[in-house]
Amino acid sequence: MNAIEYLNISTEKLTAEEVILTMPIRDEVKQPYGIVHGGINALLAETAGSFGANYGLDNTKQVPVGLDIHTHHIAQATEGTLRAIAKPIHAGRQIQTWQIDTFVVETGKHTSSSTLTAMIIPVRR
Repeated sequence: MNAIEYLNISTEKLTAEEVILTMPIRDEVKQPYGIVHGGINALLAETAGSFGANYGLDNTKQVPVGLDIHTHHIAQATEGTLRAIAKPIHAGRQIQTWQIDTFVVETGKHTSSSTLTAMIIPVRR
């Protein structure tokens, strides 16, 4: 089982202009204090940005790999569903940068903001 399956991450939208993912908040993704672990925000952001960077690539020839991710935790989340919305800042042939904002679906509360930079590399077989 991979992280996407384990965390029940679902794709709501996948285009070159926008990626929207959702993930239910469960006890397994919380800190001992009962709030979502910051690493989950980063994982959700990197997944959304990587899906976007991957969109339109011929995966037999190229794949995106993360170079850098910055996540700013804005507000805590304790229950509900997280929604990550990723949009490209720059979608080049070799480097892509995506802005990802995460919200609690039920309240609209903005919980984190991330920037992901990915490099497009040839598939090595």
